[in-house]
Amino acid sequence: MKNKGKKRPSKGEFGYFQAEKKRRLLITIVLFAVPLSVFFAAWICLKTRNSIWTVGSIVGCLPACRSMVNLIMILMRKPMDEGIYREIRAHAGNLDMCYEMYMTFYEKSAAIDAFAVCGNEVVGYSSDPKIDTEFMAGEAQKIIRKNGYKVNVKIVKELKAYLERLDSMNEHKESLEEGIRFKPDEKYPELSRNELICHTILAICL
Repeated sequence: MKNKGKKRPSKGEFGYFQAEKKRRLLITIVLFAVPLSVFFAAWICLKTRNSIWTVGSIVGCLPACRSMVNLIMILMRKPMDEGIYREIRAHAGNLDMCYEMYMTFYEKSAAIDAFAVCGNEVVGYSSDPKIDTEFMAGEAQKIIRKNGYKVNVKIVKELKAYLERLDSMNEHKESLEEGIRFKPDEKYPELSRNELICHTILAICL
């Protein structure tokens, strides 16, 4: 989605992974610090570890462990190359875009640098050398269509071809969006159809 100048990048904006790593690290530290502080304080005061406070501290560590798993998952993700981002932004024009994603399905996962949405056309670019573009595009298309948007999803691995596609989508933006009926979503009345499609894409990304 379009960057609105927020201090911390949101999901779908460039810089999200780096900011999310810091956020999840801080949350994990706090979640571990609280039960461990209770445990050691009770141990010092009661002179024993065999107390109800120990049990409570162990249970209190469960959310922290879950947060640790989420932290490890995000730490494994490589941020989008800034040079690639700048090139894509230079060609994005007025298209609705989302950046720096890691799309996951049961069978396969892959990093997606960018998606452009215009009418029924959803075109992505990935610098991930291991990506199965046909599989990822097909699965994403199924989910987006299940949400009521009859889109065609394509993912390319060549940056030059992607930039040319963005230029073409900008040039034919009016015709690509012409005649498409759209009823605003009651949950997100402020979002346009293109933005809702971006929202759907981000929902299946880390």
